[in-house]
Amino acid sequence: MMKKILNVKQLNLIANTIRQDVVKMIHEAKSGHSAGSIGLADIFTALYFGFLYHDPKNPDWPERDRFVLSNGHVCPVHYATLANAGYFPKEELMTLRKLGSRLQGHPHRGTLPGIENSSGPLGQGLSQAVGMALVAKAERKRWRVYCMISDGEQQEGQTWEASMLASKYKLGNLTAIMDRNNIQIDGYTEDVLPLEPLADKYRALGWHVIDVDGHNIKQIIDACNESKAVYERPTMIIAHTIPGKAVSFMEHRFEWHGKPPSKEDLDKALQELENMRKLIEEEGA
Repeated sequence: MMKKILNVKQLNLIANTIRQDVVKMIHEAKSGHSAGSIGLADIFTALYFGFLYHDPKNPDWPERDRFVLSNGHVCPVHYATLANAGYFPKEELMTLRKLGSRLQGHPHRGTLPGIENSSGPLGQGLSQAVGMALVAKAERKRWRVYCMISDGEQQEGQTWEASMLASKYKLGNLTAIMDRNNIQIDGYTEDVLPLEPLADKYRALGWHVIDVDGHNIKQIIDACNESKAVYERPTMIIAHTIPGKAVSFMEHRFEWHGKPPSKEDLDKALQELENMRKLIEEEGA
C-alpha cells in the first residue's frame, strides 16, 4: 500500500512537479485541456499521496479505494499523478494523445494501470461511482469510492439523478469532489447556465456538504477524513479552485479550457512554476 505523506510542504512540492509535467505533456501533444488539469494538481496530490488507500505496485488490489474521474478531459493531471506515484514510467507521459499510446485524450479502463473507469461524455461519472458504492455497501466492503466531477457537469440531468440515488441508498461510502473552477469550454458557468446555490441544492438532496479551498492540501485531506465519519449519507466536497493555478496567464481564463501551450507559453509557465517551487522550498508555502 502507498505510504501516506503527511508533510504539507512535501505535498506542495509534489503538486508543483505534477503541474510542470502537465504543461510539458500538453505542449508535446499539441492538444489537451490545460486550465482544469493544472488547477486540479493540489486535489490529486492530496488524494494519491496523502489520503487514498491504493498500491501502485498492485493496481488491482481488492481492498483499494476506487477513484472515478468523471470529467475525463482533465486526464493529464490524473496521468501525471499516477506516474509520479509509480504506476508507470514518467517517460511515458510524453506520449499523451499519440497514436498507440496508453495515455489517450480521455481515460480508458484496462489500458493503463490505476484507471478505474472509461470517461469522456460528461455527466456520467457520478452514476458510475454510485454503482461502485452500491456494490461495496451490499457486499460489506471496507473500501470507499471517490468521484471527481466538474462544476460544468452540474448542468447535466444525469448528475442529479445519480445524486438522488446516492441519497436514497444512504451511500456513506461515497465522496464526490467537485472542481468548482467556474469555467467551461464556452465561458463562465454562471453565464452559460447558472449553478448556484450548489451547496444548498446538494444539502436539499440529503448530502453532507463541505466547502474547501481546492488549493489548500490540508483542507482537502481534512474534508476527506470528515467524509469518512459520515455514515448515513454521501458527501459532496465543493473544492473552489482557480483554473490554471500558478500559471499567471492561464488563471481564471476560460479560453485555456481546451488550449495547449505554445513553446513560448511552455517556457513562461515552467519559469513561473520553478519560481513557485523555490518559494515552497524556502518558506514552506
